[in-house]
Amino acid sequence: MFRALLRLVILAVVLAAAAAFFMGYRLGDNGEVIKADRPVATGGTDPAIDTARARAAGASVGEKVAVGASQAEHALENGALTAKIKAKMALDDSVKALGINVDTADGVVTLTGTVNSEAERTRAVQLARETTGVKSVTDRLVIR
Repeated sequence: MFRALLRLVILAVVLAAAAAFFMGYRLGDNGEVIKADRPVATGGTDPAIDTARARAAGASVGEKVAVGASQAEHALENGALTAKIKAKMALDDSVKALGINVDTADGVVTLTGTVNSEAERTRAVQLARETTGVKSVTDRLVIR
C-alpha cells in the first residue's frame, strides 16, 4: 500500500516537472526575437577590443603561472628527497625511522628527533648525506 502510494507521488512529481520544463521551453521567450548588442560569428574585428592590453594581461598571467609551477617543482623535489631519505632509514635495521623527522629545503636536510645511540645517530646522518640531491645535513638528533 505504502509503495504504491510512493510510486504514485513520484510519478506525479516527474510528470509535473516534465510539463513545467516543456511549457517553459515553449512559452519562455513569448515569441520575441532577442537581439544581441553586437554581431555574433563575424569575420571582422571589433574595435572595442584592445589587443595590446589583452596581450599584457596574458603575459602577466603567464608569469604568475610560471612562478607557481616553479614553486610546485621545488616543493615536489623537496618532498621526493625527504621520501628517499625516510625510505632508506626505514629499510636500514640499525635506524629507528619513526623517531626521526626529516625536513628538506632546497637540498638542505634537517634531522630532528630522538635516537637510542650514537651509532644510530651517525648512521642516520650518513644515510641522509649519501642520498643524491642532498647539499648538506643539519643534525639536531638527541640521544636518549
